[in-house]
Amino acid sequence: MDFDVVVVGCGPVGALTANLLGTRGVRTLVVERSTEPHRQPRAFSCDDEALRVYQQAGLRDEVAADMYAPPVVDYVGGDGRPFATIALDEIDFGLGAAPLHFFDQPRLEETLRAGLGRFPHVTLRTGVELTGLTQDGDGVTLALRDVATGEAWPVRARYVLGCDGARSATRTAAGIRLAGTSYEEPWLAVSGDVADGGVRLPRTRFVCDWRRPAFVSPGAFGTYRLEFMLRDGETPQEMTRPETIARLVAPYVDPDRFSVTRAVVYTFHHLIADRWRHGRVFLLGDAAHQMPPFLGQGLCSGLRDAANLAWKLALVLDGAAGPDLLDTYEAERRPHTEAMAATSVRLGKVFLVRSRYAAAARDALLRAVQTVPRVRRFVRHFEFKPAPALAGRAARGPVGTMFPQPQVTTAGSPTPRRLDDVLGPAFAVIGPAVDEHTAAAWAGPAATFVRVLPAASSGSPLAPAHDVVNVVDTGGVLGAWFDRHGVALAVLRPDRFVHGTGPQAT
Repeated sequence: MDFDVVVVGCGPVGALTANLLGTRGVRTLVVERSTEPHRQPRAFSCDDEALRVYQQAGLRDEVAADMYAPPVVDYVGGDGRPFATIALDEIDFGLGAAPLHFFDQPRLEETLRAGLGRFPHVTLRTGVELTGLTQDGDGVTLALRDVATGEAWPVRARYVLGCDGARSATRTAAGIRLAGTSYEEPWLAVSGDVADGGVRLPRTRFVCDWRRPAFVSPGAFGTYRLEFMLRDGETPQEMTRPETIARLVAPYVDPDRFSVTRAVVYTFHHLIADRWRHGRVFLLGDAAHQMPPFLGQGLCSGLRDAANLAWKLALVLDGAAGPDLLDTYEAERRPHTEAMAATSVRLGKVFLVRSRYAAAARDALLRAVQTVPRVRRFVRHFEFKPAPALAGRAARGPVGTMFPQPQVTTAGSPTPRRLDDVLGPAFAVIGPAVDEHTAAAWAGPAATFVRVLPAASSGSPLAPAHDVVNVVDTGGVLGAWFDRHGVALAVLRPDRFVHGTGPQAT
């Protein structure tokens, strides 16, 4: 077998997937049709869960260095008055990062591709396309072709991951169909660099103007992103003219100090593949699902796919788990993706009201209902965003929910660390009840064992028969989690979802 896994596509999802596989020692080939990284800032936003996934790949600090976390998001009517505000600087979902970040896709892709250089067992081939594949009981034979020379050759792999976007060649080769809706409203997306003093609106804003809905926001390191819905009769050629763009952006940035790096008209989709797996072929990211952009979750959903599947593949390839573990990928990911897409659609219906009277009624209603404190908190603190959870499991208390990631200190070191950096890449058993007996009884020798000590503890190390790491819960976040759920330890999966709990605290 030439490779354990072939990843088709080296955009953000494919590159991140290959990094995750690389950290787990999986022999991986990445093929990308383009010869150079994509230089256009298409994807724009990610959330706290996405940063936690980048952390699992060992690239969080490198990726986050080029990001901008907006403090607020305003929803304003045609008169410019806010009718709703999401106070991002007041929100902490407990995952160890701010809830929203804006980034530059070319820089992100460069960072992710550079990360592949850490792994001698990961190979990146650019200028190579997939032309077909066949499967048998042992693996997949891929037909690859050099785009420049036309040279073709076969490659064998145990599994194939299609991370090749909305027009996925992998999806086509596997005979998988998309179902859903393509929206007819075209949008103009404009990205650019702003010189000093050129920003006129420094806040992130959804402009819910019935005449022309828009989204505008500062971005990372002096960039600015603007999107405008086209009106009936407007053409892409007309809307991408420099004079048209200058007129549209003028309320938000000074056109004379704004250098456009990308201006393109696009339409968005709400599509999901009818299945995400065909034998040994899996679909991730836009190859499996596409959603409206109003919640900023398109790329994030693809990163979640990678985080869910990579560790499972590694266990199966190592013989530590049976192939049926891979059946849980779509079962766990599809419901959350569908919930996220449905929320994006509902938010779009609020944003895209196209009647003067309906827009006035919307603005008045949303301002009125937010006089109720609970409703105001629901909106202001972004509580309508679906929480990370695994399908069918969250009903059993904390099982199936994502474990928090606070800062902790370890015995003998006063420097705070993110919890996941202590837990490492494998399963983990964590809680105030974890001791050498827990470690000895646990069947997974590769797991990390972590005992949570209260903030007042000195953090003196234990001397167990099996290694147990002491962490000091400096902010009390972990102690509060265990008290709230009435358990004394939790078993965490490598993607940091709770796999099990016990025993009951007394």
